[in-house]
Amino acid sequence: MKARVTVTLKAGVLDPQGKAIEGALRSLGVNGVASVRQGKVFDIELEGGDPKKAEALLNEAADKLLANTVIENYRVEVLG
Repeated sequence: MKARVTVTLKAGVLDPQGKAIEGALRSLGVNGVASVRQGKVFDIELEGGDPKKAEALLNEAADKLLANTVIENYRVEVLG
């Protein structure tokens, strides 16, 4: 079974890497970029076939390891 955990900074948390990417896009001539926020994506393959168990397991993993829940949000998607 495949799953994806997406981790992003919470609203209001400064994102210097996002600002640097935003500036780089503008210098490359990419017009119309209002802002950029960066994050992390974890593509995970799991054994077993119970999506509810997988989601619970990954929520626990994100709380303990994958995300800093003080400044980051995360979303777990079980893809099948």
